[in-house]
Amino acid sequence: MKIAIIYDLIYPFSIGGVEYRNFSLAESLVLKGHEVHLFGVKMWTGEKTKKITDNFYMHGVSNYSNKYDFKGNRKPFEPLRYSFALFFELIKYDFDIIDVAAFPYFPAFTAKLYSILKRKPLVITWHEVWGTYWSNFSIVGFFGRIIEKIVSKLSKNNICVSHTTETNLKKIGVKNTTIIENWIDIDEIANSTAKKEKYDIISIGRHMKHKNFDLLLKIISLLKTNHPKIKVLIIGKGPETLKLLKMKQALKLEKNVEILSFSRNHKDIYEYMKSSKIFVLLSELEGFSIIAFEAMRCGLAVITLNHPRNALSSFIDGKNGFALDRNEIEIAHKIDELLNNRKQLQKISEYSKNFAGKYDIKKQVKQIEAYYKKLR
Repeated sequence: MKIAIIYDLIYPFSIGGVEYRNFSLAESLVLKGHEVHLFGVKMWTGEKTKKITDNFYMHGVSNYSNKYDFKGNRKPFEPLRYSFALFFELIKYDFDIIDVAAFPYFPAFTAKLYSILKRKPLVITWHEVWGTYWSNFSIVGFFGRIIEKIVSKLSKNNICVSHTTETNLKKIGVKNTTIIENWIDIDEIANSTAKKEKYDIISIGRHMKHKNFDLLLKIISLLKTNHPKIKVLIIGKGPETLKLLKMKQALKLEKNVEILSFSRNHKDIYEYMKSSKIFVLLSELEGFSIIAFEAMRCGLAVITLNHPRNALSSFIDGKNGFALDRNEIEIAHKIDELLNNRKQLQKISEYSKNFAGKYDIKKQVKQIEAYYKKLR
């Protein structure tokens, strides 16, 4: 099959769960004999089209204002401009399948137009569904909710990356859904070793408001009372980075918290995870959270928020970690309990490795390939 995978950001030029998922999906499908094209904004120098390997191509169809450095916020008109340019690039090719991420919405309309003109099946992959959450964004949220609803009607072929995503999609009226969860690369994780530097807690993700890294810093400040030498690593970058750096200084956590930017070498992430004990992700919006499953496979206990739009919480069952309400004292107490109980941490570690192993890339990509073939 000749497959187009559409998302405005492309790994490794932008680091994020969707980007990594799409890139690894493309790599796996190419190894299975398919031809795959990733379409996004151009975040590299040189030609618009990059040939990665035989039958694997990247297309940069437009630019964002931060040309080679996506910092986390998309300006409203940039995805619209990208979507317009996308059509003229897509129409040059004859694809068997077009798979577009639902968000940032506008490219889905371009993909729909292509599928009509070329009479090819359109797949929309839903990582998150915001629904009523859009009400937090005033006038932008009003239009965002309407556009999301329209996008939900564009195709009968909807992949959801978790049960939570499917539930939220059904709330806005979509009936035709298939759940194919995201994945991790078990072999790649197995081939990594721990860093020399040791950490008690690690947290990874874009520094966005809904990720609540500021809440994590407040919790670390509480933990410092009983653990004055606690070591925490935060990896990521985004609109909240400067705020976090200032907050770290204000809370006098310079010796306790290290904040690093993303690495394009994904193996570095596994090495940092294997040198840590607990993975904390206090996000209110997660469609699946590949990074948390990678942490589990590395043997870490997971602490996350019990929130209706955090799909990760539905996978955390007390055996591989804990999904807790947004309460600084309660979360700090649970982390303190784990840090003081080596046997419990070891028990969780073994369970987490086996649990995450169910979501190996080979198994999940096989499901997507079968789904694509069924639509032809």
